[in-house]
Amino acid sequence: MAAVLMLGAPVVDAVKADIAERVAKLAADGVTVGLGTILVGDDPASSRYIAMKQKACEELGIASPHVHIPASASQGDLLAAVRRFNEDPGVHAFLVQNPVPAGFDFNEAMQAIDPSKDVDGLHPVNLGLLALGVQGAPRPCTPMGIQALLQYYEVPVGGRHVVVVGRGLTLGRPLSMLLSLKERGANAAVTVVHTGVRDLAPFTRQADILVAAVGVAGIIRPDMVKPGAAVVGGGQSYEGKRALSDVDESVGEVAGWITPRIGGVGPTTVAMLLRNAVDAASPTV
Repeated sequence: MAAVLMLGAPVVDAVKADIAERVAKLAADGVTVGLGTILVGDDPASSRYIAMKQKACEELGIASPHVHIPASASQGDLLAAVRRFNEDPGVHAFLVQNPVPAGFDFNEAMQAIDPSKDVDGLHPVNLGLLALGVQGAPRPCTPMGIQALLQYYEVPVGGRHVVVVGRGLTLGRPLSMLLSLKERGANAAVTVVHTGVRDLAPFTRQADILVAAVGVAGIIRPDMVKPGAAVVGGGQSYEGKRALSDVDESVGEVAGWITPRIGGVGPTTVAMLLRNAVDAASPTV
């Protein structure tokens, strides 16, 4: 029996419908949600991501102020842009697009962001609040998007074994914290492994839910997957312009649920980014 294909579109549609309603209510109160973006250099993939986020903002009535910093600029120019957005009351949340060119320090820029405006949920303060299980602070978008996918497709998470392949800041590490929290859509036993582990298969074959997040095309093969498991390809690499998933497409012959090569995790990440922005613009009482 073929695996259930976990397409992101239905999840995105549901999130956007809720966002549109909330944006309209805020607008009626005189508040225009502002989601800022800062792009350093001209990386084609980063430029596409920014354009996709701006298009989504336009569709929903969210302002999207943007700063483009040339690769010839300095770290000081990047930090000045961060300060301007921190101080701008019309910008409720914003991000610095990663990666940045050589000579720039993304971590320094991230730590300079006002944690309450950190739409990516990656500031050390917000990651600390995630570790504590505190509600209300922005949470990392890709992990939340994966959690939303699992919930929408009714993949059991509570009490199940999740194996995350990858320990990166944007996905593997925060996802492991998120899915182990004692709350709805989580409460799992989580194991984190990575490419420094000599043999991944003994770990991955134990997973009820397997998430690949390393950016190595096809690193997860059918013989590494427990039959009937839910398999999420969170990492991506490129062969020319063709996007490749960490999960080989043949895994669909073994898995119970699987994300597509394109149109699974990516769209839900953008949806969660938009939701974080609206949350930041919304009254806390």
